[in-house]
Amino acid sequence: MFVLLNGSFGIGKTTTAKRLMRAVPGSAISDPEHVGYVLRRLPAAVLGLRQQPADYQDMALWRRLIVTQARWVRRRAELVIIPMAFTNRDYLAGFETALAETASVQTICLRAPLEVVRGRLTERAAIEKRQGLTEFELRRSFECVAAHADPVFGQPVDATGSPEAITAEIRALISR
Repeated sequence: MFVLLNGSFGIGKTTTAKRLMRAVPGSAISDPEHVGYVLRRLPAAVLGLRQQPADYQDMALWRRLIVTQARWVRRRAELVIIPMAFTNRDYLAGFETALAETASVQTICLRAPLEVVRGRLTERAAIEKRQGLTEFELRRSFECVAAHADPVFGQPVDATGSPEAITAEIRALISR
């Protein structure tokens, strides 16, 4: 099974994914951010592009590679947890459809108000010794919170509670 943990930047997807992996035997994480990290550092020309897109989700290559990555992780794990911030319905649907060719897919969307998300991002920036949020973080957090009000982005889970409560709720959802 694939569990896609959708949600805004800073909402706690990675923390939740790690907690869930520790709580569920035979699970592993497939993090699409790792693929994006590599692609963003390659020259656009190497990728066959005139310029790098503002968001690597807009790269067709990234979308294909994250499916391949998740399938490889699935070879060694019964449950693959994938934390990602999808706001484009077509991208999410394509990802879900491609993964469903390999195993069942359950999409869960962590939700919190914008002020909570930005508060968490501000805490992260302080830990990283950065002053304030980047323009990208401000824009994407707004876009994510707005988009994720729509149930098409996954079964909603309130992400304002404790990490333990969030993990327990997701465990209950995926065991149905």
